[in-house]
Amino acid sequence: MASNRSASPAPFVPTRRTETLGYGTSHTDEGPWEEWNPTAESIRPVRGRHRVTKQRGGGLARSSTVLGVGVIAAVGAGGMASANTGKPPVSISLPDLPSVGSLFDDSPHAPKGSATALSTAGVTSTGSAEGAVGAGEALRNRIMAQVDQQQTQVESKAEAAAETAAAKQAEEAAAQAKKEAGAKAAAAKQKAEEEAKQKAEAARLAELAKQYVLPTSSYTITGTFGQPGSMWSSGYHTGLDFAAPTGTLIKAIHSGTVTQAGWAGAYGYRTVLTLDDGTELWFCHQSSINVTVGQKVSTGEVIGRVGATGNVTGPHVHLEVHPGGQATAIDPMTWLRGKGLNP
Repeated sequence: MASNRSASPAPFVPTRRTETLGYGTSHTDEGPWEEWNPTAESIRPVRGRHRVTKQRGGGLARSSTVLGVGVIAAVGAGGMASANTGKPPVSISLPDLPSVGSLFDDSPHAPKGSATALSTAGVTSTGSAEGAVGAGEALRNRIMAQVDQQQTQVESKAEAAAETAAAKQAEEAAAQAKKEAGAKAAAAKQKAEEEAKQKAEAARLAELAKQYVLPTSSYTITGTFGQPGSMWSSGYHTGLDFAAPTGTLIKAIHSGTVTQAGWAGAYGYRTVLTLDDGTELWFCHQSSINVTVGQKVSTGEVIGRVGATGNVTGPHVHLEVHPGGQATAIDPMTWLRGKGLNP
């Protein structure tokens, strides 16, 4: 084998600069520094791979530190992503890299690296469990918050519906109460009007009663209007019978004019008194007549006496009422009550 060439003179190495750019102490990653204008004598080309190491040693040494930090940051980011996604963490082992430049050194004394893990990226099983528990707790809290929110919404809707129903019920109750109050007021008004009307009618009848009197006194009603029987030529009774002893005074019910006075067949002695409105009052079966035709009489004036002349079964005065002088008679009882009298 050929012997190695004699070593070349050592290149010029300038002394380390003590300036630290304001840091206060020198740092190993700041040198070595080379002069700005190297010459052939200070730097000679070196063969082999050592040339790469010497030419790039300083830059690669700094790059190794940056690379290591970048790898650790990337692995840490991967661990965080693993924790966030809920997947089990993966432990990554990296060899110790004292210097990237040593990877290019083929000397037998250069360190070859170690299988010892530089760092364990990600989280441990305990950290993973804690992360899963934390994520689960956060999810549970979100679900419970949503449940509470939905429950609150449901309760709010139910409360609003209850308030609406209560308001509607109160409105209906108020409307019903108003309706009942109105009906009550209307009934009270109608009752008051009826009472007032009755009172006015009573006053009118009382005033009329001063103008009208019953045909006789101390009497008994023995026959009413419409009573059927064969003893009457019409088949029914056409007047009102006031039974009284013979000779009892017969009075003019109201003021008027005597239009008939004398014998009338089945009616016996009869007096017809015509009132101012044209109504004719017939007083029949008299024992005697005290007035003459054309005579004007006043209320309560004596016009004759009770008797039993004509078609009779006993002494009484038979009273008939003919409105407007018509042939058909009406019920004397109703007519007398209309004048404020109560036979």
